[in-house]
Amino acid sequence: QVRLVESGGGLVQAGDSLRLSCTASGIIFSSATMGWYRQVPSERRELVGVITSGGSATYGDSVKGRATISRDNAKKMVYLQMNSLKPDDTGVYYCKAVTITGPYWGQGTQVTVSS
Repeated sequence: QVRLVESGGGLVQAGDSLRLSCTASGIIFSSATMGWYRQVPSERRELVGVITSGGSATYGDSVKGRATISRDNAKKMVYLQMNSLKPDDTGVYYCKAVTITGPYWGQGTQVTVSS
């Protein structure tokens, strides 16, 4: 059974930093492309960043320069470091794994940035 569990969300102030973590199980993690997406009510899920199995990272335009995605294959974890947070960064952040058996999503963790 595939399971992705996000953690690290919460309420922060504008300008703060936050690190989200996602722990994966049930997949060959080292081969998976891992990503972070976020969503606010009534809007589409938005790419924050993805990291390939080889470690190449790509970021959404709204977070470029403020976000860093990294992975630890031994721990089967992927991280999202967000700096200089803005109220527009508020949303539910989801971890996604793309494998040969399909895409999988976590349940999400809420991040709220107050001004």
